[in-house]
Amino acid sequence: MMDNIWILLVTAFFLSTVILYRNRFRLKSKFRNQLPLGTLGWPFIGETIEFVSCAYSDRPETFMDKRRRMYGKVFKSHIFGSPTIVSTDAEVNKFILQSDAKVFVPSYPRSLTELMGESSILLINGSLQRRIHGLIGAFFKSQQLKAQITRDMQKYVQESMANWREDHPIFIQDETKNIAFQVLVKVLISLDPGEEMELLKKQFQVFISGLMSLPIKLPGTKLYQSLQAKKKMVKLVKKTIQAKRNRGISEVPKDVVDVLLNDASKQLTDDLIADNMIDMMIPGEDSVPVLMTLATKYLSECPAALQQLTEENMKLKKLKEELGEPLCWRDYLSLPFTQTVITETLRMGNVIIGVMRKAMKDVEIKGYLIPKGWCVFAYFRSVHLDESNYDWPYQFNPWRWQDKDVSSSNFTPFGGGQRLCPGLDLARLEASIFLHHFVTQFRWFAEEDAIVNFPTVRMKRRMPIWVRRVDSSAALVKESMK
Repeated sequence: MMDNIWILLVTAFFLSTVILYRNRFRLKSKFRNQLPLGTLGWPFIGETIEFVSCAYSDRPETFMDKRRRMYGKVFKSHIFGSPTIVSTDAEVNKFILQSDAKVFVPSYPRSLTELMGESSILLINGSLQRRIHGLIGAFFKSQQLKAQITRDMQKYVQESMANWREDHPIFIQDETKNIAFQVLVKVLISLDPGEEMELLKKQFQVFISGLMSLPIKLPGTKLYQSLQAKKKMVKLVKKTIQAKRNRGISEVPKDVVDVLLNDASKQLTDDLIADNMIDMMIPGEDSVPVLMTLATKYLSECPAALQQLTEENMKLKKLKEELGEPLCWRDYLSLPFTQTVITETLRMGNVIIGVMRKAMKDVEIKGYLIPKGWCVFAYFRSVHLDESNYDWPYQFNPWRWQDKDVSSSNFTPFGGGQRLCPGLDLARLEASIFLHHFVTQFRWFAEEDAIVNFPTVRMKRRMPIWVRRVDSSAALVKESMK
């Protein structure tokens, strides 16, 4: 226990001291009384130690809840080397998300910005960010891509599940990561499973391990290893880009690289495209597979929801078999209860706990001042688990969404505004496909496991389950007799 505390202390000290020099300034006296209530904590380290300690617990929002009771839904703090305004207010968060780069710009730990690079879509601002985001967003909404992802997702899910054995535990987190990564890489650069995919996957694991590391680039450090891994991945992606240029760019885009190569802008260089393809692989490691894994966990703990989900999907499977038609993307997204399960998983799981921005000028929101140069942390998790927004917020209850507006400002699992995640519809589609094939082919028993919330959301034991295959024909007959 003491070792863990010591590690936290050292980590917090290094992070704060390395980053602090960028944020040193003195508040103008006329602003002091307009700042939200709160405390900046200890010199240099602020409140980072307590924030990180809470983040590693099963309820990381306790850091926010304690201060919200003392100071209100918006308060000042000092975390990760920067004085910060923390918002657990849905309206304030909405304002932050919808503001442009003249008001707020992304603010991330230095290790992450080093790895992403200056041309990353996560960090760039203005017209270039809007252009790239618009191009990718339009492609992700296309019927052509949804049809392709449906075919690929079904293929990879079936191949994965075909290898599941009843006498060995299945680690859902590992299975979903493998499936989602293959689907996303196919969407981004049209790479199929094989030797290059395995090489990319291996280097990607090294790359992502340094996202929340100490910002030190010396040989042997996590950050240095991650930067080297990214160079190898960029080399592979640029090889793909050059091959596309040599044979002629397809007018009908098959992947995101085609979309960006078809754009006439000279700003979209091969280096920029390759860097962003690596950055966009992160959802294949975190967001989408964690969504599927958490849905499995919550369903395992809620038999009534699992039964209704299974019945709904069995009914669809029976209908499509009678018609002799394959399932298409519209079929999966038309399942109403399945969608409520995914929505509730997003609310409770909080795969993205919030976003950090830096104020480019003095900003006033609802009477609160955010001074120029300060960070602002729009914390989604507290909003999603606020009992004033949701009855019994810690209870998995997909039925709550049957008469609730998913587009409410109280629900922002994918962010919002100009930086709204362009892949949100595809994330729902992939989760729907996985759940459909899972519940129509298997019954399972889940072992005890716990959610780890920091630095990313994941399962402590990778979500082990024991499965039993079901006779689909018998299950369909049983369903038709109801």
